[in-house]
Amino acid sequence: MQISGVFQAAARVVNRSATALITSPRWGRIVGLGLTTIRYTGRRSGRIVELPVGYRRKGEDILIGVAMPDGKKWWRNFTGEGGPLTILLGGIERPGHAVATRDARGRVTVTVRLDN
Repeated sequence: MQISGVFQAAARVVNRSATALITSPRWGRIVGLGLTTIRYTGRRSGRIVELPVGYRRKGEDILIGVAMPDGKKWWRNFTGEGGPLTILLGGIERPGHAVATRDARGRVTVTVRLDN
């Protein structure tokens, strides 16, 4: 197995474990203060993807910072005009629209505006 295959397999295990904690009735309230899950349909694959992400609120927006963005592809689903997603907040799935931007330093932020 190649190094990237090992990394991807490990990432799947970590993502599943984090998602289980976030959605857990017992631990979800604590873990959910800075972590949540997002769900979206991949632009190219058409598959539904669910990922745990770190987030913070800024006014009405939800900001998701993408660590090591050049090694990840998921955020590219939200470039340009962005796209729809569902985000779990306070145990409730909320629909929204996400737009990814890259700043001058190369940092990527996905900004989610919740639907009313």
